[in-house]
Amino acid sequence: MRVILASGSAARRAMCLAAGLKVAVLPADVDEAAFKAAATGTVEETALALAVAKAQRVSAVAPGALVVGADQMLVCEGRRYDKPNDMSAAAAQLRALRGRTHFLVTAVCVAQGGAVAWSHIETPVLTMRDFSEEFLASYLTAEGEKICGCVGAYRLEGFGAQLFARVEGDYFTILGLPLLALLGFLRQAGEVPA
Repeated sequence: MRVILASGSAARRAMCLAAGLKVAVLPADVDEAAFKAAATGTVEETALALAVAKAQRVSAVAPGALVVGADQMLVCEGRRYDKPNDMSAAAAQLRALRGRTHFLVTAVCVAQGGAVAWSHIETPVLTMRDFSEEFLASYLTAEGEKICGCVGAYRLEGFGAQLFARVEGDYFTILGLPLLALLGFLRQAGEVPA
């Protein structure tokens, strides 16, 4: 395989490996916070531009590979959320999302030789239930610091599933990678069996 995942995300790596993709992992050195702060486009445009930047950055050092870059942004009632900096910020973010519906704008891009070969965006819709402060405290204790690495301060594949009343959209996309669409592209590119 000549596929490289330009991400340090354990969830994205695990999804790729579980799906039988033999990927090398080479996280892109992109300052996401600065990139998002300078962005002037829509959330979709920003998420895709960041996915492209990651893929192209790694593609520059591995020009023969198909480099997968991805990004995910959370939007609730017009406000954009990033990964929380600490547990206090995670708690505040979860309180802000409690009882509300939010969107996970999830972009993926494949670059080869520095050029974009393919890109795709999906936007799952998630509604958090109106959970109690007692539940929030138990959730934060159970999940710990690992939720600070997630844009929503939750891991749907774990205890975080209990935060939700409704989820609409592809499970893999919610975890951070539109895997089914990516596999479709890789089949067309001849990288995985059809």
